[in-house]
Amino acid sequence: MSKAKQSEATGAGNGREDLNPFHIAQQQFDHAARYIPDLKAGLVEWLKRPNRMITVEFPIETEEGEVKNFVGYRCVHNLARGPGKGGIRYHPDVTADEVRALASWMTWKCAVLDVPFGGAKGGIICNPKKRTKEDLRKITRRFVSELGDAIGPHTDIPAPDVNTNAETMAWIYDTYDMMHKGRNNLGVVTGKPVNMGGSLGRNEATSRGCLYCTQQALAMGLVEGLDSVKGATVVVQGYGNAGAIAAQLYAEQGAKIIAVSDSRGGIHNPDGLDPDKVLDHKKKTSSVVGYPGTKEVSNEELLTIPCDILVPAALENVIRGDNAAEVQAKVIAEAANGPTTPAADAILFERGIQVLPDILANAGGVTVSYFEWVQNNENEQWEEDEVNGKMKAKMIKATEAVIEKQKEINASLKALEARRHERGRDGSPLAPVDLRTAAYVLAIARVADVTLERGIWP
Repeated sequence: MSKAKQSEATGAGNGREDLNPFHIAQQQFDHAARYIPDLKAGLVEWLKRPNRMITVEFPIETEEGEVKNFVGYRCVHNLARGPGKGGIRYHPDVTADEVRALASWMTWKCAVLDVPFGGAKGGIICNPKKRTKEDLRKITRRFVSELGDAIGPHTDIPAPDVNTNAETMAWIYDTYDMMHKGRNNLGVVTGKPVNMGGSLGRNEATSRGCLYCTQQALAMGLVEGLDSVKGATVVVQGYGNAGAIAAQLYAEQGAKIIAVSDSRGGIHNPDGLDPDKVLDHKKKTSSVVGYPGTKEVSNEELLTIPCDILVPAALENVIRGDNAAEVQAKVIAEAANGPTTPAADAILFERGIQVLPDILANAGGVTVSYFEWVQNNENEQWEEDEVNGKMKAKMIKATEAVIEKQKEINASLKALEARRHERGRDGSPLAPVDLRTAAYVLAIARVADVTLERGIWP
């Protein structure tokens, strides 16, 4: 579903659901902030809004000899805990508000994982499928040159995202390095090719972290009757890099992949799919559709297939107020950023469907990006087992912290209401929280604590 069509979708309750991603990010923040009664009002407003938003416009001359103009964005949301960190995506539907939302989610993601970065994000409005490799190289280099010193190894560090990859990061590094001779500039970007400072394990990190999060949550009893991914049925929406690798990793642990999809549609086989063979089929045909022995389904239908674990691994707003009641998974593990709207969260929570939120479940990518940055700064290269082991430890600790925070909040609602009343704020009853809100509360408190410990400058 295109974003234009998504914006027309009817939400839960009265009226239409607001699918602006930045508005959604602010709604999520506001809801969580109610459970932190001691936050000062001014601090709340500052934590909510981006620190800096840069818009650049530039031309390139294409391989065909035409001059084309492009618009790019780079947003830094918060720097209290460290340099800005976040990917750069190339997509025709990139908007300033989408970039703002993604930057804010990165702030909370880094805080949940206790990674010493703040949130940032970037995007260029373009359709990579209609541009040659040389065009994309020129677009990337010009974008980086326009940003100048707005990015840097200790200020703001990009990474891959939608339609960008290790090669894109190599172009970013090389452009920045040409502009800043005589320094160790490897840390300016993560997700680089391994032979030029990239970390082993980075390509699989987002998906592997999602698996670790799911395994730990199930082991802690999150879903009654489901204590492991072994034997679980899994549906993956979005068979790109993150989705395909997730399918492979879940299958390696004994899960049965029963349906997957990409932008052209989906396939379903209740007896199970071989993720590697499906990926081979996609490489040959550019889509999973048409894989032998499967029933073709739409992306919307795919979300409603009965399963144990649903992994949304594409773009934002795929689970909304108008379709959440049809979801038949026991747990949703968000490998994508922002796949579930607030209206959908409310419906899923009421129905007892657990959601492992994006700011926890897909944080393996930024965690290994942090490891890459550390390796670059120390001129080291860690073995892949070491990288995966360190990431697993962080994912387990963060998953435990979020689940425990949810229990803590839900056991102290009356005390929180009383504290809000003492602070002169709305003392109306507080409802039990889901895992997303618990993760936000944990993250906001960590960023607020560091901000106050540093002191409000000057």
